[in-house]
Amino acid sequence: MRVKDFEGRLLILDYGSQYTQLIARRVREAHVYCEIHPYHLSLESVRAFQPKGIILSGGPSSVYEEKAPLNPPELFRLGIPILGICYGMQLMTHVLGGKVAGSSKREFGRSDLFIDDERDLFAGLNGGRAIQVWMSHGDRIEVPPGGFQVIAHSPNSPVAAIRHPGLRLYGVQFHPEVVHTPRGKKILENFLFRICQCPPDWTMGSFVSKTIESLREQIGKEKVICGLSGGVDSSVVAALLHRSVGDQLTSIFVDNGLLRKDEAGKVEELFRFNLGLNLRTVDAGEIFLEKLAGVVDPEQKRKIIGNEFIYLFQKEAKKVGGAAYLAQGTLYPDVIESVSFKGPSAKIKSHHNVGGLPERMHLKLIEPLKELFKDEVREVGRELGLPRELIERHPFPGPGLAVRTLGAVNRKDLALLRESDAIVEEEMRRTGWYSRVWQAFAVLLPVYTVGVMGDERTYERVAVIRVVQSMDGMTADWVALPAEVLGAISNRIINEVRGINRVVYDISSKPPSTIEWE
Repeated sequence: MRVKDFEGRLLILDYGSQYTQLIARRVREAHVYCEIHPYHLSLESVRAFQPKGIILSGGPSSVYEEKAPLNPPELFRLGIPILGICYGMQLMTHVLGGKVAGSSKREFGRSDLFIDDERDLFAGLNGGRAIQVWMSHGDRIEVPPGGFQVIAHSPNSPVAAIRHPGLRLYGVQFHPEVVHTPRGKKILENFLFRICQCPPDWTMGSFVSKTIESLREQIGKEKVICGLSGGVDSSVVAALLHRSVGDQLTSIFVDNGLLRKDEAGKVEELFRFNLGLNLRTVDAGEIFLEKLAGVVDPEQKRKIIGNEFIYLFQKEAKKVGGAAYLAQGTLYPDVIESVSFKGPSAKIKSHHNVGGLPERMHLKLIEPLKELFKDEVREVGRELGLPRELIERHPFPGPGLAVRTLGAVNRKDLALLRESDAIVEEEMRRTGWYSRVWQAFAVLLPVYTVGVMGDERTYERVAVIRVVQSMDGMTADWVALPAEVLGAISNRIINEVRGINRVVYDISSKPPSTIEWE
């Protein structure tokens, strides 16, 4: 897909806000294509992107700090509409000659916004009443730059929104992108459609058609290989490429023996028999178990699994012969992380992927989903006709059940965990909770506890249930499942999985915990 296929392009400059990705999601939800770039993107690159509008994100800095992220005044004279949010508004004010100052009356949390001018940015919002907004700032605007009008205020911010009608520059002190600003979606849509006049041409239907055309043009008559895991991302990549180039694609599925219950058979049935993909399956369970024997450290587990996967993938890929491209399921949050204001994130744990393969295998990389968020990938899957059960599957770690059975990995423990995990999924689906959460799964602890079953003493294992809600997996909160749902899961595991006599529920958020246990 070529970005310039979409006329309504919006540029988001990132100053380190925790909400920057959320701005992008809100813009995408309005069917406008957008990209996030670091604040220091050159003016030449801004012009080359040809945006209909620019949004400046919030950020933790003060414009007066020594190393505060700033832009030259020329950014605001490009003739492109700009909306500054929180720090973005303060930056605009500071650079263009206004006054920003610290305040003893900081605003954090919900506040009332009083709209003084119900035009363009605030069209259709006021109705004579204050609206709720979400504030998060210590500094505030004391004097707007010359030519700017104050168009809204709050109890602690006399200048809560500004506008320069001639230059089409706007600033808001609050965060319209968060759910705590209920009318924020309308404000952003006013900026996108009334001010920037963006056409709403970013839909997953148009993405699919344009991407298929682009892939056919790029690949030509060459062969492509794709590492298929059975998860949503790689499955959508495989289906998209199959629609584009047919039998020129060979998908390689490595069954490492660490998958969920019946997963290998389901992948085979769907992709080989139902969708007609050219699929190579590698049954490597014994190899992985042998390599993992006695290994307890989770980082070592991940490295062993990742290295063995690469070796087996390379071995199978050579059998294809003449392949020129490798397809991979990189998503937009992965791209953002590498170019964000804050730079690459600290490595918490090694990730199992095929990112190191192109250099070793001398293949050109194809990443057809690299502009998409996870929810957009699921929508592409629907457009391609993939079954609902696959599209709605929860994320699954590359190392699989090896990082959900704590301690050394062995066949017996994997069997206990598989059965427990299957029960979690079945009950979550039966009660309607599966589609309402980000992830739900079981973890097996290397702990034995005393129990009583049938008047006899037992000394068996402990299973943990982990259910979290998240937008993108970067942060997550535990889900307060109803007691009856937890009770049903616990009863079934204890009654049906011989070897487990206790079930506990994980109520940790990320951070400080991670979603997975290892």
